[in-house]
Amino acid sequence: MSTFDSIGLMKSINENLGPFRKSQSEAMQGFGQLAKASMAEGLVSAKHKELIAVSVGVIQHCSGCIAFHVKALHRLGCTRAELEEAMAVCVYMGGGPALMLVAEALAAWDAMEPAAVSTKA
Repeated sequence: MSTFDSIGLMKSINENLGPFRKSQSEAMQGFGQLAKASMAEGLVSAKHKELIAVSVGVIQHCSGCIAFHVKALHRLGCTRAELEEAMAVCVYMGGGPALMLVAEALAAWDAMEPAAVSTKA
């Protein structure tokens, strides 16, 4: 059982960025548009783009990125097996340090499973 709280991390990030989103609204709107355009369905599916994004989060050691992109993967119907396969590539490319973040990604996946979320509510 992991002690990593990806759901709590996402909540904290959203709360902490609230004032920044207001004070830097133009920049944040631009970032939002970039994210929307980059992650849109295209020749590469939205699900595959999210698998790429979570992989970048792992390699860059970004726990918040991992949490938000795992949440998106759930929404897009990704399976744990698909996530695990992408995470294997992260370990291949990033070695032991990536493996530590893969553990976070898998813990986030488990915490966001519909059954797990409903028991926490």
